[in-house]
Amino acid sequence: MIFTIAQAAAADGDALGEIHAEAWKVAYVPFFAPDFAEQAVRRRRTQWHERIVQTKDTIMLARGDGRPLALSCFGPSRTKPGVAEIYSFFAHPDGWGTGAARALMTATLERLKKDGFDHVHLWTLHDTPQSRRFYTKCGFTETGVLRDHDFGDGRPLAQVEFAIHL
Repeated sequence: MIFTIAQAAAADGDALGEIHAEAWKVAYVPFFAPDFAEQAVRRRRTQWHERIVQTKDTIMLARGDGRPLALSCFGPSRTKPGVAEIYSFFAHPDGWGTGAARALMTATLERLKKDGFDHVHLWTLHDTPQSRRFYTKCGFTETGVLRDHDFGDGRPLAQVEFAIHL
């Protein structure tokens, strides 16, 4: 499979939404009540058009053989001055195991280094071993810091922080 990675454009909203919604359905839906999960997936499918236009963050899109397979959204950390944060990183389940996510992570970290960052952190759900393994394979390490995050249903879930020095 041939991967291309580029900064997302306004026309990529549907592709980003499809990736986010489908990945979220597989990885996150089991943690939520069915009604909330259905609304959350629907929201993720449609939020990217506005987000691309309104954000100052960088959003990148990986395609495999022309098909959108993974997205990353990143910028300066919201909590750690001088550090970068990957706010969102999702791969479509159809792309799992293809190398698309790994190629996108490599490009994301290269871009952050080019932008002058030498430390990057991110948060992922504690109870998602697949994502935790992926970040570890990409060179991130767990910092030992946990936080609770409420996705909007009033039931916070534990997240674990990962970090990497570039």
